[in-house]
Amino acid sequence: MELTDWIVVLVIALMAIAFFCGRAPARWSLENRARRFTGTRLLVQAAFSLWAALLILVRGLFALDGLLGMRPAPHIVILGAAILMAFGCYWSIRASKLLKPRRIFTAY
Repeated sequence: MELTDWIVVLVIALMAIAFFCGRAPARWSLENRARRFTGTRLLVQAAFSLWAALLILVRGLFALDGLLGMRPAPHIVILGAAILMAFGCYWSIRASKLLKPRRIFTAY
């Protein structure tokens, strides 16, 4: 895939996040709006992180000319992508917890 294709995929993912997470009813409190905003921000960070990890894997391991003509060592590429994927998964889990509606009554 060309770099423009990768950018189009990222833009589509960010537009989907903005469409599904950007809506907040006017009657919500500031605390709920802050939770929603933070959850959306974390989801955007996760999308960027996962996109970058996949781009690094494809361009670093599977491209014939490598990154700008350089051929980085495969274990360095895989380690960098794994770190980005771990951050992306963490941010995604945190965002899903923040985007869930809060429980009014909890039975502990």
